[in-house]
Amino acid sequence: MLSKLRKIFDIFVSSVLGLIVAMMAVGIAIGAVQLVWSVAKLLQSEGITGNYIGLIADVLTLYVLIELSKSLIDYIDVHRLRLTPIADAAIVFVVRELLIGIFKHSLDAQMLYAYAVVLLVLVGTRTSAMLMNERENRS
Repeated sequence: MLSKLRKIFDIFVSSVLGLIVAMMAVGIAIGAVQLVWSVAKLLQSEGITGNYIGLIADVLTLYVLIELSKSLIDYIDVHRLRLTPIADAAIVFVVRELLIGIFKHSLDAQMLYAYAVVLLVLVGTRTSAMLMNERENRS
C-alpha cells in the first residue's frame, strides 16, 4: 500500500514540476525576446549609460531562472535537490542586486557589507557542496 502511494506521489510531483519547468521555459523565452527588443531600443537611444542597468538586471534575471530550471530538472531526474545549482542561482541573484545598487549609487556601507557577507556564505556553501560531491563520487 505504501509503495503505491509513493508511486502516485512521485507521478504527481513529477507532473507538477514538469508543468513548472514548462512555464519557466516559456518565461525564459519571453524574457529572451524582450531582451533582444531592449537591445534594439538601446541602440536607438542617445544616453545609453542609464539603460544598461535594466539590461544587466534582465540578463542576470534570465540566468537565475535558467539555474532554477536546471535544479528542478535535476530533481525530476534524480529525485533530490542538488545544492550547487541552487547556490549558483542565489549567488547570481545577490550579484544582480549588488550590481544594480552600485550602478544606481543607492548602496550604503551597511548594505554593501551585508551583501558581502551573504555572498561569502553562498560561495562557501557552494564550495562545500562541490567538495562533498567530489568526495561522494570518489567513494
